[in-house]
Amino acid sequence: MSVLSAFLALALQTRAAVYYVTVAGLGGEPDYEQRFTAAAQDLDKVFKTGGSTAHVYTLTGKQATASQLRKTLDGVAREAKADDDFVLILIGHGSFDGFEYKFNLIGPDVTAGEIATMCNRIPTRRQLIVDTTTASGGAVPALERPGRAVIAATKSGTEKNATVFVRYWVEALQDPEADIDKSDSISGMEAFIYATKKTAAFYDSQKRLATEHAVFDDTGSGAPVREPGNGQGALMSSFTLLRLGTSQQAANDAAKRALLAKREELEQKIDTLKYQKAAMDPDDYKKQLTAALLELAKVQEDLDK
Repeated sequence: MSVLSAFLALALQTRAAVYYVTVAGLGGEPDYEQRFTAAAQDLDKVFKTGGSTAHVYTLTGKQATASQLRKTLDGVAREAKADDDFVLILIGHGSFDGFEYKFNLIGPDVTAGEIATMCNRIPTRRQLIVDTTTASGGAVPALERPGRAVIAATKSGTEKNATVFVRYWVEALQDPEADIDKSDSISGMEAFIYATKKTAAFYDSQKRLATEHAVFDDTGSGAPVREPGNGQGALMSSFTLLRLGTSQQAANDAAKRALLAKREELEQKIDTLKYQKAAMDPDDYKKQLTAALLELAKVQEDLDK
């Protein structure tokens, strides 16, 4: 099987359900505790709008411990199926000593390696880990794996100031403007683009030197990047984080759920083709793209009825 065929097989899996786990770690002082908890609670509300296909777990306050995180992820590992999607969002403070990243929790902290081990037990083929903490760039090497997109609020473990990225990550899932392609859904890439632009604008408006530079990797290896290209971004672009408007209504309508899944499958195929264009025969690329676009138009017509 070619690299393209293998990626298409991965990208075109029909999303049966999504498991969302959000953790608000140790704040250390009341202001941060309030901010982290509020962000997690906002995400909890947003994800629960996904209806019966959304499985939402949110750990805050005394529940935000390493043992509770393990228990929650072990539960997801038992319940989730290969065709489901898994999203883990870490909010709070992180630390990096030059060798190892740690996510700060009540009681013992948890390392990036330990988080990766827990997530590796989850059988979903597609995963997204969003680490919005300080020093989160130091976690990326340990978290990388094929089929898993990793987003970090900082480009390295040495960016240790409190981040504002999480504020705009939450906002991205609440603002329809984040839906760049107007597909009635927000992908991992769309949320990343929205949050990074808003973060940069924040530092500009405050006339402050930016102390955080969000990065991502969704190829499973290598150095994280700040923009899509050269193979980076395909998984995140096809990873639907949240449905909006008519898409959300269709997801909760048994009669239209299959059509919605088909639309997402075709959109993922088109995104994948675009990312693989340089490696394809031009005529084959045009043929596959045209066929996918025509089929997508027909599916959309059926959804609009």
